[in-house]
Amino acid sequence: VVRDDLAAWQALNVTAFLVSGIGSGLPHVVGEPYVDGSGTRYLPMFGHPVLVFAATSAALARAADRARARGLSVAVYTDDLFATDNDVDNRAAVAKEATEDLALAGIAVAGPRRDVDKAVDKLRLHP
Repeated sequence: VVRDDLAAWQALNVTAFLVSGIGSGLPHVVGEPYVDGSGTRYLPMFGHPVLVFAATSAALARAADRARARGLSVAVYTDDLFATDNDVDNRAAVAKEATEDLALAGIAVAGPRRDVDKAVDKLRLHP
């Protein structure tokens, strides 16, 4: 889920970083490597559907709260991360804020479909 007031480059950046959290934190969601007809190998991708939603700040915070309450796996991208350029600074930026004070630019959520659907209830797909 990305905040609906982000510039296009920011929304794409947030989405890319968030899905890397799901892929690395939950390796069972990643499928097998791809191989083309010439035998060239490519990296594996998710073996499950991925939907990208857009939300206001309030709706994004609601979805994050609902996801955490359901014990789902959550990745976060905060506004502060637009000003950092490495993983150490990214983690420090998130660590300095309490959960309720995170200025969320986006979240990624993974878990049982029914629970994920409830967490993102009433959100619209990103245009």
